[in-house]
Order: sequence, then C-alpha cells, then structure tokens
Amino acid sequence: MYKLFGLLVALCSLSSVLEAKEFAQGRQITEMPAVLTFKERVKPVNNMVADRLDNLLPKLMQEADLDMWLVINREYGEDKLFYTLVPQPTFAARRTTLLVFSKNSDGSVERFSVSRYPIGKLYPTVWKGGSNEQQWQRLAEVITKRDPKRIGINMSENWALADGLSVGLHKQLRKYLPNKYQNRLVSAENLVLRWLETRSEKELNVYPQVVTIARRVIAEAFSNKVITPGVTTTTDVEWYLRERFEALQLRPWFQPYVNIQRRGDNPAKDEVFMGKYNRVILPGDIIHTDVGICYLSLCTDTQEMGYVLKTNEKEVPTGLQKALAIGNQWQDILTSNFKSGLTGNQILANTIRQSKAANIISSTYTHPLGFVGHASGPTIGMWDNQGPTPIQGDWKLFPNTVYAIEGNIKTQLPEWDNQWIQIKLEQDAVFDGKNVWYLAGRQTQWHIIR
Repeated sequence: MYKLFGLLVALCSLSSVLEAKEFAQGRQITEMPAVLTFKERVKPVNNMVADRLDNLLPKLMQEADLDMWLVINREYGEDKLFYTLVPQPTFAARRTTLLVFSKNSDGSVERFSVSRYPIGKLYPTVWKGGSNEQQWQRLAEVITKRDPKRIGINMSENWALADGLSVGLHKQLRKYLPNKYQNRLVSAENLVLRWLETRSEKELNVYPQVVTIARRVIAEAFSNKVITPGVTTTTDVEWYLRERFEALQLRPWFQPYVNIQRRGDNPAKDEVFMGKYNRVILPGDIIHTDVGICYLSLCTDTQEMGYVLKTNEKEVPTGLQKALAIGNQWQDILTSNFKSGLTGNQILANTIRQSKAANIISSTYTHPLGFVGHASGPTIGMWDNQGPTPIQGDWKLFPNTVYAIEGNIKTQLPEWDNQWIQIKLEQDAVFDGKNVWYLAGRQTQWHIIR
C-alpha cells in the first residue's frame, strides 16, 4: 500500500500545494513514506525536467531579456546547473556538451545540443560528429543562423551557481564566434538564479513527501529506538542518521550532526552557542540535530530539538515547552514578513525589529532551498552577520520559492537556575506569493527520549 502511495506521489499525481497548507496547519504523516528506487525515480524526475523546460524556461528567458542561452560543460567539470537541465540517468557531460536554448518569435524556446552523444529525447543534436574544432564551428554556425541579439552565458562574479562556464570553455567559445556575436555575449546570471529558485507545480506536489522523509528519520533518531541514555553518544546518533538515509538510497548533502546543551554549560546571553559535540547523552540533556537530504532532485535542510527525560520526569519541563513556543513565535514573525518584492535584507530587518518588540532574543539565518541545499535566492541573515548581506541579501523575494526557515532564539530556563539556552529550529516551507506554508509541518512539540 505504501509503495503504491509513494509511486503516486512521485508521479506528481497525489497532492497539490493545498496539501502543504494542510501540513502547515498541523497535519503530518506519521508513517515513513515509501522511497522510490533509482530506476523508479527516472520517470517522475524527467517529467519534472521536461515540464520546467516547456513551461517555465520561456517565461524566464523573456523576463531576463535573452534571445539565446548557452550552457557549456566538459566531462569531469560539470556544474550543478547542468544536472538541473538534463534527463536522468545522466552522469556526465560526455566529452564536451553544448546545450543551446533559442527563443523563437512566438516566445517559445527551441532547445537542442551540439554534442557527439545524445542527451535523451529532450535535446536533439544538430551535429553529426567530428573533431573538437568542428564542434565549435558548428555551434558558431547555429548561432549565426539564428542571429540572437543577447546571448546569455553562465558567468557571475557573485553567485557561484551562475558561474559555471569555465575559463577554458569561455576562451574556446570566443575563439570560434564571429566578433559580431562575441559582442553580444552577456551574463545569464538573472536567468540562472530564477531558474534555480523557482519551483514548478509538479515539484511542489512532491516536495512535502521529501521533507516528510527527512523529518521521520529525525524522529526515529531522537527516540529510544536509537538512544539509550548513559550509553549512546552524539556521534552514534549522527551516524545512525547518515546510515539510515544511505539505506534509503538518500545520501545527505552534508554529514548530519548532533549536539547537546546541558545544565552547567553556562553559555553567555550573547554568545553564539551551538552546543557541544561528541558527548554521551544523559538524562536531562537538550539535544539538537541538523540534517539535509536530496530526493527527486529536491533538497531539504532540517533542524529539530529533543529532550531526555530524567528518571522522575513524565513530561518535558514547562520552561522548555515555553521556550519552543517562543521559537515558533519567532518563526511566525519571520514568515509574516515574506512579501513579494522585498529583499532578504528588508525581511531580516523587519524580523529583527518585530522580534525585539516582542522581547524575543533571536538570530535569523534563513536561506533558499531547491536543487541544492544552500540554493539561489534571497539570503535572510547569516549566523555570523545579523546585518545586511551585500548582493545575496539584496535579491528580491519571488513567488513559488522554497526556504529553510532557519534561526534560533535564546531564553533563560527556570528549571536550570535561569541558564541561557538556545532553541535552534529549521523547517522547510514554500512561499506561494501571499503566504508561507510548511511543506511537512513544523516542530511544535519536543522529541522525547525516556
């Protein structure tokens, strides 16, 4: 039953963004969703890629005022962007792969490759093969025939994901292009950023399941299934998380980590206290984890909190329950400031001002999610900079974009003689242009270990 459920979700026929709204209002899957095999993932991923190319790319090329876009990669030097454009299973840009996107007079976009090897049915090749020199000459012929006025190439000083064209390939391109077209080369930065940050309806249909998988594995790790107080270490839990995801054929995009806050740690009020690592987990400890996975080409980034009951405790101390509620209040303040057209820096400033007015000591470091964990889009604060972030923080908020709602609040815990603690939260949510919806709910109750 659950296998069929997973397949339906992956084929983009299960839910809509409305389901994400239901998740945000408290409905959460308690069962671990089925995870598709690598073979089963090909069809839904390729459906999403084709849909984006057919329906999203023409709008974004028009928005970026580009007549042509060139995506050029060499084997072993592929950038992240390349893999968002090609069908699965594609492991490499064999030899040199030249992808061309040419805008037609009716606004549609013709796409093809000038490459020796085929790239599925999405990119018919217009080159019959030959020498490396002949490949570049053929590209020049294609460009000359279509006579584009603005040709986008992936070069950017400030955005790594928009800077995928290597120096060597750039030199090759300019060597074979007539001077007329060399002068028409422009940065495709805006197009790349919008392509990477914008989520399609098909992607938003499956994103809740991806996030749910991450959250369910955290729930397993933060339970007595994994943790025996006085025996299990934080490192043990980290590797449980890693190996559990690996068993599901879902490799984390960073090594999961787990840390502890304990009575007597005595962090200062204004200290950036991330918790201590490589400790044996004991009764009375606050534990925290940070994990991120990618599945069906979509990435998550999640932080949650747990508490280990003492022998004489039956529930989480009142002070901790209130602390988590303050964390949720901070999240609400942050997401209420998501407005189309505001920059990440403006959202941050509004959040800081309103949090202070509510007497919440908070730190906001929220980032976009998508094809990678730290994705393109507006940076909303950084853990080591609660002021404006140049360039990335000046990027505006657009609809149909996904974010890791990340940050922490600091408060004093009465049960620990008013020791300062941090509630560190990170939950994944979509901004639909009007509202923010958590893709698989958010943590409003502590994970409890007995």
